[in-house]
Amino acid sequence: MELLIFGDAGARVLVFPTRRGRFFDYEGFGLVEALSSSINTGLLQLFCVDSVDSESVYNRHIHPQDRIQRHIQYEQYILNEVLPLSRLKNPQPFMIAHGCSLGAYHAVNIALRHPEHFGKIVALSGRYDLSTPVAEFRSLFDDFYNDEVYFHTPTHFVPNLVDEQILKELRRMEITIAIGAEDPFLGSNLTLSEVLTAKQIPHELIIWDGRAHQACYWQRMVQLYL
Repeated sequence: MELLIFGDAGARVLVFPTRRGRFFDYEGFGLVEALSSSINTGLLQLFCVDSVDSESVYNRHIHPQDRIQRHIQYEQYILNEVLPLSRLKNPQPFMIAHGCSLGAYHAVNIALRHPEHFGKIVALSGRYDLSTPVAEFRSLFDDFYNDEVYFHTPTHFVPNLVDEQILKELRRMEITIAIGAEDPFLGSNLTLSEVLTAKQIPHELIIWDGRAHQACYWQRMVQLYL
C-alpha cells in the first residue's frame, strides 16, 4: 500500500480517494494546491491513502460476502497501520476524516464507527448506503446483505446506536457533509442528515447548486470546510 504525505504539522487529515481512485489523485485533482496555504503554514497535514475498491466493493468477480470482507481488511489497514504512522509523523491529536465521492463514504463510515480517533469529518459528494441502487448506480452488494454490510452502512447502523459513550464521542465531532442539488446521491445525504439529527449528533449539511460532483467544485469546498 502506498500513500502520500503533504505538510509536516497541524491537524492530521486522513484523505480517502474517489471511487477506485489512487493515493495520488487528490493532488492530481488540484485539491492539494487548493489547500496549499493551510499546508504551508502548518495548519493541515494530509495523509492521502490508496484504495482497494477494485478488490472489494467494485469487484463483481467475487461474492458480495468476499467484497465486504476485503473492505473490512482495508479498514483494519487504516486503523492499524495508517493512523499509527500519522501519529509517529505528527503528534497533533486532532484527526480529520475526509474524502470525495466514494472517499466520502469511507471517511464517514470509519469516523462514525471509530469516533475515538477523529475530531472532524468533511465528506463531499458521498454515497452512504452502498447496498441500495440509486438511478444508474447499482447496489455494490447485489442482493446480498448481512451484519457486516449493516455495520458498514452509516444510514443503517447509526439509527440503532444506544451506547451513550459512543453517542457522546459522535456528538463532540464537527461533521460537514456537502452534496450537489442534482447529485443522484442527494437522497442518501438527506437520509444521513436525518439519522444524525435523530441521534442529536450535530452536523452541517450543505447543498450546492447543480451536480457539483467534480474536482473544480471540490477545490472550492475544501477551502471552505477543511
